[in-house]
Amino acid sequence: MVGREQDDTPMAEAMTQARHAASIEDVLEGLKSELGPNGYQRILDDHHTVSYVPRGPKLLVSFEKVQDTLDTTGDGMPLGLDFADDKNWSVLHFTADRDTWFRSEAVYAYLDDLVDEAFFENFDQVTFYGTNMGGYAAATFSVVAPGSTVIVMSPQATLDAELTEWDSRFPAARMLDFTDRYGYAPDMIEGTRRAFILYDPHAKLDCVHATLFRGPNVTRLPCRFFENQIARTLFDIDLLHRVVEHAAEGRLTRSGFYHDLRRRRKHRRYLRHVLNHLEHLNRPYLMALFCCHVLEWHDAPAFRRHLRQAQNQLAERGRLPDWLPQPN
Repeated sequence: MVGREQDDTPMAEAMTQARHAASIEDVLEGLKSELGPNGYQRILDDHHTVSYVPRGPKLLVSFEKVQDTLDTTGDGMPLGLDFADDKNWSVLHFTADRDTWFRSEAVYAYLDDLVDEAFFENFDQVTFYGTNMGGYAAATFSVVAPGSTVIVMSPQATLDAELTEWDSRFPAARMLDFTDRYGYAPDMIEGTRRAFILYDPHAKLDCVHATLFRGPNVTRLPCRFFENQIARTLFDIDLLHRVVEHAAEGRLTRSGFYHDLRRRRKHRRYLRHVLNHLEHLNRPYLMALFCCHVLEWHDAPAFRRHLRQAQNQLAERGRLPDWLPQPN
């Protein structure tokens, strides 16, 4: 948490690990309850599990770090379970308990087995989904199912140190090998039918990664002021399921996406991100316009305070517009 000192005592560390373990168990238990008689859950190695929930002829393959799942949905249940229950999709869900980027020989071997069994050929439609670290994995492993659809949010193209010296956000990832099998994500999506890359262009490093994904099957969808919380914001405004479903079925268009995205205009987290951006620009007229709009919908003290500051700045410059009242 910003502005809060971290407690690095052994007791605090033990408590954090206990909470983390409990959340992993909750997620896995929730998945297990949905497996049915023909599903299964396997521990692939110390940090990765896979759960298969068989339902209908459409398959959603998702990759999520447990904490990302908890942060997105709140109840710790992966997105795929809603598709299984509500839309009768089958789900193949990979879980990681830490920042592994799913660089694991056990994960590779499991996917190799699925390919050998022609597992993906049993489905009419296959969609790979993930966000952040899971987005990298979804794009990378989509190569096992040619003709599939990929929808990823804020993905990394690679964290190979020789190719991404400009991205220093994940120092521990430098210990991982991104040059072996299933390595460079933009190459791995070449055989997909379509790939949708959602990212915030104001998050500069995410933007650079996103631009590395290119090709006739790639659609990049900038989500300004979402930062690295695209999935969470789409979930909050009740769009995440719609976006994934439309992408999977070939119905997601750029114009339709941005039409639906108008819902963000009343979302508090998104509005705060815009507020922070305007504050850095030091544009009092734009700030006043924006805050007046927000205050029509929300009784938000922070926006009221910034409106007063913008009024004062404009009054001092003799540029206070007629529609804006004099500051108190």
